This record gives sequence, structure tokens and C-alpha cells, in this order.
Amino acid sequence: MSNDGVGLRAVMRSVAFLTAGALAVPALAGCSSEDTASKPLAEQDIAPAARDQVADGGTLHWAVDALPETLNTFQADANATTTTVAQAVLPSMYRLDANGRPQVNPDYLESAKVVETEPKQVVLYKLNQQAVWSDGREIGAADFAAQWRALSGKDSAYWTARNAGYERIEKIERGANDLEVRVTFARPYADWRSLFSPLYPKDVMGTPDSFNDSARKKLKVTAGPFRLKKVDRKDGEVTLARSERWWGHPAKLDEIVLTAVPRDERTGALAAGDVDLAEIDPESLGRITLAARAGAKTGSTPLAGPGGLSAHGSGSNLGAAAALRSWAVAHEDGEEAADDEAGAGKKKREAALAYERQQTALKGFEVRRSLEPAYTQLALNGASGPLADERVRRAVARALDRKALAKAVLTPLGLPAEPVGSHLALSGQDAYADNSGALGGQDTEGAEALLADAGWVHGGPVKKENGEKADKGEKAAGAEGEKSGGTSEKESEKKSEKSREKSDKESKKSEKSKKGSREKSDNEDPADEDSADSEDDKGDKGDDKQYANKLAQGGAPAGAYAPKGTPAPAAAATKVLAKNGKALALRFVLPSGPGSETLRTVAGRISSMLAKVGIRTEISKVSDESYFKDHIASGQYDLALYSWPASAFPATDARPIFAKPVPAADGSLNVEQNYTRVGTDQVDQLFDQAVTTLDASESRSLIRKADSRIWAAAGSIPLYQRPQLTAARKNLVNAGAFGFQTPVYEDMGFLKKGAKPASGPSGN
Repeated sequence: MSNDGVGLRAVMRSVAFLTAGALAVPALAGCSSEDTASKPLAEQDIAPAARDQVADGGTLHWAVDALPETLNTFQADANATTTTVAQAVLPSMYRLDANGRPQVNPDYLESAKVVETEPKQVVLYKLNQQAVWSDGREIGAADFAAQWRALSGKDSAYWTARNAGYERIEKIERGANDLEVRVTFARPYADWRSLFSPLYPKDVMGTPDSFNDSARKKLKVTAGPFRLKKVDRKDGEVTLARSERWWGHPAKLDEIVLTAVPRDERTGALAAGDVDLAEIDPESLGRITLAARAGAKTGSTPLAGPGGLSAHGSGSNLGAAAALRSWAVAHEDGEEAADDEAGAGKKKREAALAYERQQTALKGFEVRRSLEPAYTQLALNGASGPLADERVRRAVARALDRKALAKAVLTPLGLPAEPVGSHLALSGQDAYADNSGALGGQDTEGAEALLADAGWVHGGPVKKENGEKADKGEKAAGAEGEKSGGTSEKESEKKSEKSREKSDKESKKSEKSKKGSREKSDNEDPADEDSADSEDDKGDKGDDKQYANKLAQGGAPAGAYAPKGTPAPAAAATKVLAKNGKALALRFVLPSGPGSETLRTVAGRISSMLAKVGIRTEISKVSDESYFKDHIASGQYDLALYSWPASAFPATDARPIFAKPVPAADGSLNVEQNYTRVGTDQVDQLFDQAVTTLDASESRSLIRKADSRIWAAAGSIPLYQRPQLTAARKNLVNAGAFGFQTPVYEDMGFLKKGAKPASGPSGN
């Protein structure tokens, strides 16, 4: 879900507010007349260098998640690599700055402004007189008009994925000369700066056939510092070459080669010299940090640097446990590697030597880190079940310590750990304000009171699925000692003790590998250690009946237990809440792939927090392929974790995510991208007002009011801004963890001999 860089309008991923009416919404936050600009929580980290310090020539090999299925960003199967290619080879009227705010791109545009508001809004674009397509034709009104017609939504023959904003245009015409373009809107549109970025030539946009097919595999005509040279699907590469027709600062690099490399193979690709730049996961961060601190001296071990000294000094963000884990992975046989060290055979010695060679190669890289322009949220499905009640959703939110969750993810990576305070913007962006006060902070007593008000109480009997009362001899679901058809408190305690014993046993194995290393690394995944009743991948097989049995019987699911190595919450086993004979238990769906360790860690901590107020969770791990399509988008979950990108234009781009679902013609519910199924008419109205006002200050105020209402509805709880970790060759400059800012491709390159980059946040 991560991007290499960010587009002007972040790619939205295909990832009924059942209001409780009687609840009063607290006073709205973030709506004062005082408009104080926020700052990004983390700077971009790209090893900046002046152009005269960058060598001419060279090829940058850049790892991406996948090759583009299409080179047309307006089609449904466009991906992050599509955006990267478009940024490098096509015009954009605006680009994002380091604060995530749109700025005029002077390579294409001298100015753009609203010149009339009555009777209609008119925007006048004045183009850079040097701006031409690679075939020599001037960029002009014909290109703007062709793109508008293709994306207006009026002709269904165009297979478009989105047309937001373009449907508001009434006409496009030439201005006073060929360098002016007049765009007249049928309805006022506050986010007009989001349009025509990227801009495709009229040859692509002019007819349905050309739109649908001509730009899927190739781009014959471009207008950027680079041109598309080749798409090699056999080798998994897209090659961009310096454009000879570019009128701006010439690109420093000869070529940029975008290479598809799976996340779990990137450390090896970096060490082999196959790539120079790659977004990485925390485990790879550990490998590169270790190489930088310890070196790769013959005889060194992964836990000790040259001369046997610790590789992890006081400034290190990774403990010995993480290094041990990295070493074990390299040996391919897990924790037993350390136990068998004395009798290691030829295979293990070869693995150790290969690991050492990789560590030597990794010394040439550093990790550049920032925060991605996206946030991770806890989604609460409000369509049915306990979470259809707003009070229960609010109780879940009040049970969470969002600050602790942010620290668990970001502090070990050396990044600022502040919870996200808005659904609609991130710190640094114009619309950002911390509106979480509309819901309130962590409050155990408040959460318990909300649950009690919703009818979830201790002592209520839990019925079996067939409706019969609990059998004799079984404990009740509450403190009164009444009978329950589920797992008794004593049995729950036994399971919890069993989980802790398993944790202790595995911890001892780690202690054998390195004496004195008892502290658990924050990079490990407590939720991934498969507590007693975890569904694991069975959740992907749709065993809903078994799931229903467990919840109806009040059985203590895996997620209700604290993560491995963490003491169980006080009295958690006795806090069983019930209503109408059913225990309060929620299905927590998570992806099971190797790149989702952080999500599973966070889920484990959330489950622990919810257990303290009597909410049980059942962790259900499903395949990455089915996670979004079969579970999130289809509503087959109670709780889930996934991310949304931030947009510079929330009134346009965020509306589908939070719009109130409406019935479709076939009787189904049209949720657009609102996968929590929670929305209100009031939020929709605020979005509509924000997107039609041309007063920027008023539009920001309306967006903040909408955000406060979204917080109060508690359909989704923003947790933390996603970390952005990018491994880069040390002499590569003006590239890395871009944060909000649109990459400047023509400035990327390798330092001249003897030159040094400007000081920045980089460092290991």
C-alpha cells in the first residue's frame, strides 16, 4: 500500500451510518477562526544536493512493487508505478511541496487563477511558452479539452476509473493566444487545482479507443524530463530515458530503471547491486543498520561488531533480539540456528559466509526515513452486529491508547510517534487540525459506561447457538456466577496461562542464543505468535458457522489474550460482557502475508486494550489476496486495519470514503469506498459545501467540521502516519523518503567524486 513518492492526487485504493440518534455530538473542534498552519511530523529524507554537485550520467535502478498494468493513471488498474512513470514523463500543472500543499509547476505553467466567479467560475491557465510535447507540438487548449471530454463521465465508451472535478466543467476554450486556456465550470469547484495533473496528449484522450488502449502499454508522446523507453515484462523492468526535447533543467541521470522486486527480496537485491533505491520493511532496516554499525569483518557475528563489540550502540533503534532474528532468517532454519552453532555443518557455514558477504555489500547503503503521506486506521464495520450501535463503536475508540500504538510502531524506527488527529489531512497540510476531541481520548471508565448504556453488562447469561440456556456446572458470562454456554472463567484463565507458558518457553530459546538478551524487540510481531484459538488462514475459507459458534458460546478467542511476553490485563478473564444471551466478541480480520507484521503487532495490542473493558476479539488471518476484496470491501469483518493516502484535495478525494451508503437500484448498498458503512447526511452536506466554496479559509473550516463529525460517528479511528523507510546507495542524492513532496526526477543522480550532500535527517 505504499508509494514511491506521491502524486498530486494520491491514488485512492479500492480498499449507512446506523446512527444512534439519541447521542449528542460534542462541541466541534478545529473550527476556530484562527488558522494556524501545522508542520509535517517528519521532514523528507532525500540527501539533498545542489545540481552542480551531481554527476552527469548514470542509471538509477529503483525497486517498485509491480510493473504497471496500464500507463493511464485514470484507468481502474493503474498502480503506484503508473503514477511514478506519469510524474517523470508527463505534464502536471501543480505539484506538492514538502507540506503536502499544491504549488504551480513552473515548467508547464506561468500562472493559474480564478478570473471570474459570476455568473460562472472561470479559471485562466497561462502556459509556459517552452512547453511542448516530444513530437514538437505545443501543449495547449486542445489537450485540456480532450482530457475533459474523456473524463467528464458523459460518454460511457471511455473506461474511466474516476472523473471527480471534470464533470463540473462546462467548456474549455483557447484564451487570448495559444498559451492561454480558459476553463468555465458549470458549478463552482474549490479543488480546481487537482485537475490536469497529469495531462495526457490529445492523441491519447481524443477518442474512446485511444483512451482505452493506446496508453496501456506505451506512451508515444510525452513531455517531461524523461521519456518512456521500454517496458520489459519478461525482466520486470520499465526504463525511462533522458528526454532530448525537455526544456527545463536537463535530467542528471541517463536512465531510471524501475524494477519489480518483492518486499521480502529487497535486502538481497540491494546487496547484489541489482537496485540502488528501494522502500524496505523494518527487518531490512535492521540488516542495513547492523552493516553500518558493525561492519562485516571476518570473524564478526551478527550480534557483535569488529572486535566483538556490540553493534547496537545507545543510539540504535534496534535491539539484540532484532539482530538475532535477522541472523536466524539468513540461516533459514529459525531460532534453532543459534542453538546448533557449535555443530553447524557445511550448509550453515555457507549460509553464514553468504550473510557476511551481504552485510559487506550493505555497508554501501543507508536508510532514509520519513513518514508516508498515508495513515493507518482501525476500521469498525457499522453495518450489523454490536458495532451497528454507535455507543459500542465509541466504547471501542475510548478503550484505545492511540499514543501507545503510535509509539509501538514508530519509536523503534526513529520516527516521531504522534497519533493522527484527522481523517481528512495530515500534519503539515492546509486542512489539518486535531479533531479527535470530538470523540475523546483513552478513557476506560468512559468506555465501560458506554457499553453499559448499550446494554452490555456483566452477569448476563450466554446462550448457545441453538438458543438453549447454559448447561449446569458452567460459569455465567458475568460476575454473578450464572451459567454460561461458553468457556468458563477458569478455563479462560487456563488458556491465558497456557499462552503465557508458550511465550516463556520461546523466550528461553532466545535467551540461549544470546545470554542476557531478555528484552523483546518492538519489531517482533506478538499477534503473529498464534495464541490458543486463532483462526489463522481458516478465516479465508469462510468458516462463518464455526466463527458464529465461538462468538455465541462466549469462547475466549485468540486476540483476547495479550501478545506473547506481555502480562495479561488485570481481571481480563472475568470481564465478560453479554447482551440478550450473547457475549460481546468481535472478529478482527488481518492479512497473513510477510509484509503485514506491523499490522498484526498493532492488532495484538488493540486486542489487549479492548479486553480491559470486556470486549473480546477473535483474530482471523486471511491471505493478502483476499483481504481487501473478500473481507474489507464485502464487509466480512468487525474490526480491521488498513491505510488511506492523504490528499491535498480532501473535499473531492475523501468524500467517497466517508459518504453515507445509499441503496442501489438492485437493492444492494452502494458504499463507494466507505468500507465501514458508517456515514451521516450531515457529513455529506459539509463535503458538498466545502467543494463548492471558492473561499479557501471557509473550505478548510468546513472540512474540519466534517472531520469532527466523522470522529464522533466512530466508524474509523486514525492511529498513526505510516513509516516510510527507503534504502538508498550512499552517493545517491535527491532521492529517498520523499514524504509529501512530489519527486524532482531531473535532479536525482549520483554525487560527483569528493562532493557531499547537504546535511539532512539521514543516518543509521
